[in-house]
Amino acid sequence: MSAVPATVLTIEQFEALRIDSERFDHEAHVYMGWLYVGAYDLADAIGHFDSALRRLTAKLGIPDKYHATITWIFLFLINERFRDDESWLEFRSRNRDLFNDSKSTLGRYYSDALLFSDEARKRFVLPDRVAA
Repeated sequence: MSAVPATVLTIEQFEALRIDSERFDHEAHVYMGWLYVGAYDLADAIGHFDSALRRLTAKLGIPDKYHATITWIFLFLINERFRDDESWLEFRSRNRDLFNDSKSTLGRYYSDALLFSDEARKRFVLPDRVAA
């Protein structure tokens, strides 16, 4: 793969699994989610992103790394905070909690017991906490 940062990938490259898995870190996951939310309505964004991510983890031989609830809740949060007139860098700057403190952010919605359960890993489960 090229030395291009993961945050310059396109949806087409992601869906074709043409990515450098070594560079596909948490920020790249959020970036791809941001691209999908900008390109599709929320239901389609979830469907397309979720499918591509499952295929990617399978291709890499790490299907157990896929986590449905974390994937979906991040897409919900990105969608809630998305602005049509905003660049990626502006979005990233305005939503630092999605990058720097994502465990705490998820903890506003989920107990560890639920979030890290087998059920939550396999399929989306609704939060068991109310965000303050």
